[in-house]
Amino acid sequence: MRIKVCGMTSTEQVLQLDEMGAEFAGFIFYPKSPRYVYKFMPRPEVKKIKGKVINKVGVFVNATVEEVLQTVDDCGLHLVQLHGDETPKYCERIANYVGVVKAFRLREEDNVLWKVKDYMDIADMFLFDTEGAGYGGTGKQFDWNILRGLQIGKPFFLSGGIGPDDAAKLAQFAKEPVAKDLFSIDVNSKFETSPGIKDMEVLTKFIPLIKPL
Repeated sequence: MRIKVCGMTSTEQVLQLDEMGAEFAGFIFYPKSPRYVYKFMPRPEVKKIKGKVINKVGVFVNATVEEVLQTVDDCGLHLVQLHGDETPKYCERIANYVGVVKAFRLREEDNVLWKVKDYMDIADMFLFDTEGAGYGGTGKQFDWNILRGLQIGKPFFLSGGIGPDDAAKLAQFAKEPVAKDLFSIDVNSKFETSPGIKDMEVLTKFIPLIKPL
């Protein structure tokens, strides 16, 4: 299974993840986030990051199209994750330039297929996260059972409060029919010592448990 570690703020830690075989590093370009990358790293430093396998994912919340596309160029991003209220038309404009991951914040009563239907032919991938106040991650896990039995029909990231003790739960979820579209898991705050600073020792133990799934 692929893994994305989001909220990265250190070149050194991104390159460590690359050595571990992590496929995606997420950089948050939302100024209200405590992991807003420009608080920690200037644009040229983000652009210089080049690993052997890792891809740079830019996370945006209701930014202008022009801002997103400029940041893709300035920082050498491989994918864009749209985590706000972006419309299908907006996503299409971005998708004409770079791969798009559209994030959806889920509640227990949500009709998931209804939420994603207008983005099926536009986004390259989906990301399912936990509904919370405001935007961005909550550090809490949503009930994965709402995905059971669904045919998503699009590769998706599973996000929302995944922690070091969830390897067995992920292994079980990976056996569900819906997991045929599970492209990657997405982890963040549960693997931190402080916002934006990852506990690399914990990730070193976790990633080998996840990769074979």
